Amino acid sequence: MIVLIAGGGKVGSHLAQLLHKAGHQVTVIEKRPDHVTELHERMPGIKVMAGSCTDPDLLERSGVRQAHVVAAVTGSDETNLVVTSLARFEFQAPRTIARVNNPRNAWLYTDEMGVDVALDQADLMARLIQEQMSLGDMMTLLKLRRGEYALVEEKVDEHATAAGKMISELDLPRDCILAAILRGGSLVIPRGDTIILPGDEVLAVVHENAVSQLAAALETGSATAVPPTS
Repeated sequence: MIVLIAGGGKVGSHLAQLLHKAGHQVTVIEKRPDHVTELHERMPGIKVMAGSCTDPDLLERSGVRQAHVVAAVTGSDETNLVVTSLARFEFQAPRTIARVNNPRNAWLYTDEMGVDVALDQADLMARLIQEQMSLGDMMTLLKLRRGEYALVEEKVDEHATAAGKMISELDLPRDCILAAILRGGSLVIPRGDTIILPGDEVLAVVHENAVSQLAAALETGSATAVPPTS
C-alpha cells in the first residue's frame, strides 16, 4: 500500500515508521527544514519531502495521485482539512484520514471536507479514561466508528448476573454482540445455547451508550446492592 503522510512531527513520524515496518511504501511531507534533516537520518527507507503539505504542486510531486491513503496528521486542524480536501477533490485520493487537534473543531471533519476518518485524540483519550474510572475491570481493546463502538474485554465474576446462564437468557443491550469467549486457554464461539461460566473472558462489540449495561451483566451483581454497615 502507498501512504502519503502530511506532517512529520511525533505522530506523523511514528506512524510512518510503523507503516514502513509493516511493508508499506511511505512518503512524509514536513515543512520545517531542520526537522526534515532529522527525519532523513532517523527514518532510512522512508521518503521525506520538504515543504508545505497544502501546496498542490508538492502534493503531486510527493505521489498523492498514486497514494492509496492520505493521512493528514499535522498539529493544525486548518492544515489537515485543507490537505484532505485537496487529496479528495483535486487528486481523487481513495481514502483520507485526518487528525483532530482541538475537539471543538471535530464537527468540521466531514465527508464534505474530504475526510473519510477523523481521529480525535483528545476525545478518545478522555473517553478511555472515563471508562476505566467507571467500568470496573472492563477493558477497552479497540475503538471503532470514531469512538461510538468499542471492542471490550470483561472477565465474568462468579456472582455476576450472567454466570451460569445461556446467552439467549441474558438481557444484553440491543447495541451489543458477544464476539468470543476465552475459557481455560480455549476459544469458544458464542451461540444462543452457550452457557457463560465464572472466569470466562468475554469479548464484545458494544455501543458507547450500552457499555454500562453490559458491564452490569458480567461483573458482580450490581443490581443487588449491599447496604453499608453502621
